[in-house]
Amino acid sequence: MSRPIPAQARAKPRAHPLLHPAVRPTLHLLCALPLAWLISALFTQQLGANPAEALIRSLGDWALRGLLLTLSITPARVLLGQPLLLRYRRLFGLWSFAYALLHLLAYAVFDQGLLLGEILRDIAKRPFILVGMLTFALLLPLAATSFQAAQRWLGGRRWQRLHQLVYPALLLACLHFWWMREAKNRLAEPAVYALIALLLLGWRFSRSSRPRP
Repeated sequence: MSRPIPAQARAKPRAHPLLHPAVRPTLHLLCALPLAWLISALFTQQLGANPAEALIRSLGDWALRGLLLTLSITPARVLLGQPLLLRYRRLFGLWSFAYALLHLLAYAVFDQGLLLGEILRDIAKRPFILVGMLTFALLLPLAATSFQAAQRWLGGRRWQRLHQLVYPALLLACLHFWWMREAKNRLAEPAVYALIALLLLGWRFSRSSRPRP
């Protein structure tokens, strides 16, 4: 006669918290909250004396924060020993691109009235606008190829080489932010973001330069 199986042995192993089905929608909600607040503040006149400028700059700020968060996922995975964190890197990356796209659209609509000639003249006149446009140009193919179908079509090696554009995009985004704030002598926040970016890039370089066993 077989012995009864202890209750502990019969119990199913507990799933990892990062695999809980509520994690992904919760992260989407958290990423959408700044946008929801900005839209609400715009319509309730809480964005100050120049709401268009506040909206444009806030959207750009969140795009940069999202980009830094996206590039923090891999170091966090290694340092914390949590490989499941990589499941959510694309989510943060796409939200960062969404904020960058809205930043660009808000600039084109509210600042330039959707006039292409005015936009081109502004790019030629103000270097930080040119740098911002270059940043978006680098992020666009990354967002377009962030899906598994694109990865299969490109092949793993070409896909990885293409997505290394995120590093110069990050540097350009920090430069864009720095030059924009430099005109008003408000460099504390850009300095913090630049330091975080340099730490992330330094970590990446140190990992890639290690000899493989």
